[in-house]
Amino acid sequence: MDEREWLAERFEEHRPRLRAVAYRMLGSLSEAEDAVQDAWLRASRADTDEVENLAGWLTTVVARVCLNMLRSRQSRREDPLEPTHEPGADGGREEGVDPEREALLADSVGVALLVVLDTLSPAERLAFVLHDMFAVPFDEIGPMLERSPAAARQLASRARRRVKGAAPAPDADLTLRRRVVDAFLAATRGGDFEALVSLLHPDVVLRADPSVVPTPEPLVILGAHTVAKGAMAATGRARFTGLALLDGAVGLAMAPRGRLALVLGFTITDGQITQIDVIADRERLREIEIAVLDG
Repeated sequence: MDEREWLAERFEEHRPRLRAVAYRMLGSLSEAEDAVQDAWLRASRADTDEVENLAGWLTTVVARVCLNMLRSRQSRREDPLEPTHEPGADGGREEGVDPEREALLADSVGVALLVVLDTLSPAERLAFVLHDMFAVPFDEIGPMLERSPAAARQLASRARRRVKGAAPAPDADLTLRRRVVDAFLAATRGGDFEALVSLLHPDVVLRADPSVVPTPEPLVILGAHTVAKGAMAATGRARFTGLALLDGAVGLAMAPRGRLALVLGFTITDGQITQIDVIADRERLREIEIAVLDG
């Protein structure tokens, strides 16, 4: 076996971890695959004879590729995809990407976490992902960012505070509210119309801003059956939606390919949903503090 074949075998052994690092850095399965492939091309051209810790070295290569991609994304001021364009929303497939696989991956990582990570600077995201998720020491993270280990630690700490967010709003029935919102998401994903109707107050009101649908004025939908029918049309999108804290209250965030598209806020009275606010306007979304819901 020559050196290139040996390296190729070792790279394939480490590919799952490298893909996991890239996905958490980028929030997109297709971009993560591109980053891992780029890392292989770089590794195949490098002299690895003196590399003692190949796994750590490859992680560094992938992290730097992802950092460059994040910085390029930021310099282009790239906006998240519109909610009607996420993979699989209409039964179609993004070229080279399996929507089901991406949805499962997003669900396993946590849609809310991907959303919060998307609000971090590239340096904060790298420091937090590598240290908190993959136990990479700050002595190794610092050089990737051209900063000291202490500075890298501060970046991760700042990111950690953003991920945790503000404490949930005081509510004696917070557990019930979470259960209701979780049931709403499960029923939407499963296309269970009757379950949705049972969660909605008969006079429920859904309000969606003009960025959600192409209308000059906010859309208002009244009644449990009408709102439930609308939710049924969003079953594909619900695969990229997860529970999150929105300004300390339990809600939902939708993030196709790891980019925040919209959020749903809920008003719940006596165990039933009485109002749903769907927000996709970029300025309004920036004003909402989104955090990961523990547990």
